[in-house]
Amino acid sequence: MNISRYIPGLLIVGIALCSPAHAVDFSPAHAADLMAIYREALEQDAQYSSARAAHLAAQEKLPQGRAGLLPTVTFSGVRRRQLIDRGASIGSGGLAVPPGEVTIDNQSLTVTATQPIYRKENFAIYEQAKIQVVQADLQFILAAQDLILRVAQAYFDILTAQVNIEVAEAQKKAIGEQLAQAKRNFEVGTATIVDTYEAQARFDLTVSTEIAARNELEVRKRTLQQIIGRIPGDLRRPHDTASDLLKLKYANMQDWITVAEQNNLALKIQQAIVNIAKQDVERAKAGHYPTLDLVAIYSDQKGVGGTITGRGVDLTSKEIGVQLNVPIFQGFATQSRVREALANQERALQDLNNTRRNSVLQVSQQYLNVTNGIAQVQALKQAVISSKSQVDSTKTGQEVGVRTEVDVLNAQQLLATAQRDLSQARYNFLMSRLRLEAEAGELDEEDLMQINDVLLK
Repeated sequence: MNISRYIPGLLIVGIALCSPAHAVDFSPAHAADLMAIYREALEQDAQYSSARAAHLAAQEKLPQGRAGLLPTVTFSGVRRRQLIDRGASIGSGGLAVPPGEVTIDNQSLTVTATQPIYRKENFAIYEQAKIQVVQADLQFILAAQDLILRVAQAYFDILTAQVNIEVAEAQKKAIGEQLAQAKRNFEVGTATIVDTYEAQARFDLTVSTEIAARNELEVRKRTLQQIIGRIPGDLRRPHDTASDLLKLKYANMQDWITVAEQNNLALKIQQAIVNIAKQDVERAKAGHYPTLDLVAIYSDQKGVGGTITGRGVDLTSKEIGVQLNVPIFQGFATQSRVREALANQERALQDLNNTRRNSVLQVSQQYLNVTNGIAQVQALKQAVISSKSQVDSTKTGQEVGVRTEVDVLNAQQLLATAQRDLSQARYNFLMSRLRLEAEAGELDEEDLMQINDVLLK
């Protein structure tokens, strides 16, 4: 992943989205697609905006770290006035000096410039700052990928909840007709009251299921609301051939693992943490090393040495030289800081190993989810086709008198259930594909656009 190419686009996208040319129509008459929701999330999501601000703040680490290698210039000035009560005395000429108040003024102006020549700690701080900026870039890209995943998951969760409502409605309609038929049969004496009670219990259960499904839809809408700042309206659904249209970038699992070992963002971030820990060790060791600075001082003083009997003199001095400081003993504090830094470095290395193993695990799981998801979608497509054929044949049977309205409703209920399972499998496939790309460190807007193209077909 080219960070230098990726970051600028993320930083300016909010400005572009605010322009009239990128305005999106979210009126009820227009179903929003996945990219429209994503673009809105780029501007409205507080979590992503926080990550963007954190990234901008982290960029200041570099000039702060570089400052330790550059000269420092300080200015100081002092102006004093002394008021001295003087008693009667004999002056130098033998004349009496009456008592009174004597005022003595003096001032000094000093400019000091210091250029570090050798400060081991400052070099380590600068190297650490460069790593921290790279780490911040990676964390910002990770936040962008996380936004893609959160938007897609919230989007598909809403579509799943909508399908669940449709299935619940189909079930209620079918069981409602069964209940009505049971009541008619009881009235004419061809069924017992127990049959009616059983049908009523099934109907009440489907009503409860429908209520739960509608509640789930509202909850899912609020989840997306947290991201885009409003309750979403109608959303586009994927095309039936979604899984057939989206091919994987790499042929097998090992290829994905190899790419992840190079590009996984969590792995790169942890490697940066290890490198920062190494510089912490160097900073701690710097306590054993001397420091050498070039120092230049300019001083201008007036009224130096003034007393009640004599006027002070004016002095101007210019100094330049080197200043060497050698640490000899600091109560074993430096040794302790070195041990602490080494322990933290070891912890970072172990966290890196754990992140690497977890990356391999996640890539393997998501790859299997994708490949198995494709097969599952294909199987459920066939199940939907078979269910449609069953509905058609049941309707034909009803026309010739060998099937009832209840049989037709039951067949339609099975079709709705098969369609629900197909939709859920398709959404799971699409999300697994996005997660696989994320684990490989290659998830970006283009992947979301591919899915969005499927939604628009």
